[in-house]
Amino acid sequence: MLKFRFNETPDFDFNTATKKPIPVKCIQIQEAFQVESLEGTVTGKAGDWLMIGIDGEKYICDDAIFKRTYDLQE
Repeated sequence: MLKFRFNETPDFDFNTATKKPIPVKCIQIQEAFQVESLEGTVTGKAGDWLMIGIDGEKYICDDAIFKRTYDLQE
């Protein structure tokens, strides 16, 4: 079985891909909250974003990661 460690990049010939610009629903929550996600129940902290994906799946996104990876449409 292959095992990949967090801070190590495997010596493979990787391709490059660009993530598709798929709109998702999101809202920033200003208090701690829990969500039933595909990975089980997860907890978000105040300021995290509740995200709803294209198949209705719910997940949490840390605010700093949200700001680096999403453009909020208004």
